[in-house]
Amino acid sequence: MDTTTVVIGAGHAGLAMSRCLAYRSIDHVVLERGEIANSWRTERWDSLRLLTPNWQSRLPGYEYQGDDPDGFRTVPETIQYIQRYAEMIAAPVVTHAVVTSVRQHGDGFLVTSTAGEWRCRTVVIASGACNLARVPALAAELPASIASLTPLDYRNPGQLPEGGVLVAGASATGIQLAAEIHATGRPVTLAVGGHIRAPRTYRGKDIQWWLDASGVQDEFYTAVDDIERARSVAAVQLVGAGDPRTLDLNALPASGVRLVGRVAGLSGSRLQFSGSLGNQCALSDLKMNRLLDRLDAWAATTGLAPAVDAPERFEPTRVDDSPRLDLDLGRGEIRSIVWATGFRPDYSWLHVPVLDSKGRIEHEGGVTGVPGMYLMGRPFLRRRKSTLLDGAADDARDLSAILASYLADPEAAPSLAAAG
Repeated sequence: MDTTTVVIGAGHAGLAMSRCLAYRSIDHVVLERGEIANSWRTERWDSLRLLTPNWQSRLPGYEYQGDDPDGFRTVPETIQYIQRYAEMIAAPVVTHAVVTSVRQHGDGFLVTSTAGEWRCRTVVIASGACNLARVPALAAELPASIASLTPLDYRNPGQLPEGGVLVAGASATGIQLAAEIHATGRPVTLAVGGHIRAPRTYRGKDIQWWLDASGVQDEFYTAVDDIERARSVAAVQLVGAGDPRTLDLNALPASGVRLVGRVAGLSGSRLQFSGSLGNQCALSDLKMNRLLDRLDAWAATTGLAPAVDAPERFEPTRVDDSPRLDLDLGRGEIRSIVWATGFRPDYSWLHVPVLDSKGRIEHEGGVTGVPGMYLMGRPFLRRRKSTLLDGAADDARDLSAILASYLADPEAAPSLAAAG
């Protein structure tokens, strides 16, 4: 089969690109390995809510119209939202089309899937950033008595054996799972590595309102000194909830969760933790306060300050003077470990020279080094908000313009990569 563009992935990023391609009358097909919004259907825990308020769900030509703009969507509601968007834009999605190979072919590409082959001039990879869980190698050496799973496997605490639980990782996923599991009465230990602390609300408004209104989320990738580092930072410690609570490393220990440093090694049955817990928390506090300083300065400059609450600062993260440095898994204190240690994309099917030595796609704002191949839905792809429902819209508009220019004049398009 022949088409101009193949979009790989029918999540919100792929569908946003589909809408922008259709607007430009570019013939295309969207290949999805499962159903539309497949990751939300198959790889999310039951109680998860979006970390962004409903009003911030803004896809091309499709904004929130409900009566709860400040609420946070559940998993079923998110699936319904993405499904409805696909129907509204009449996206040409082929479901259950698992892509098994993408290769260069003539002046374009050959995309092979379980639903057939497509020859195309351009490809947009929107297959997601969280296809595979990052799990340390030592997980394979754990005692057989320890249940080991990732957030892609976890659905609810009922899956876990009775007894203590170690949650490794303290970004958005880790703190939410630690809180949920602890609420069932299980003793929980949270292993803390690098993390980004932020209040759920600040000066009377949701933190996402501040980041959106002040332009922080719109910051362009070319304005950042170290973009690779910015793209690898942990997810902000937030929880989507019906109340404005802040779930952080002060709230969790107050409820009984024990904090230790990041998982550093395994010697026999003894799990070892880093001694850097205090430094990690101090650094996170410092970054949070710098962000709040920036927001305060923006509010003062724009004249907004009198219309919101007064500036505030939050108690530093409390850390034990001598946090525990190891734990004997053979004693039965811990019965299961949930590895909330991050995710990575799966490009095992990609046979085009765009990958670096770590298996990541090299790109300049979503434009790869191979003409005609583009990327969507990756952290800080073009803007800080690139992975959000809201961020996909602007990125898709930019990249569809670049793609269209390439089709019109292959020699001119690369110069547009940094256009914002």
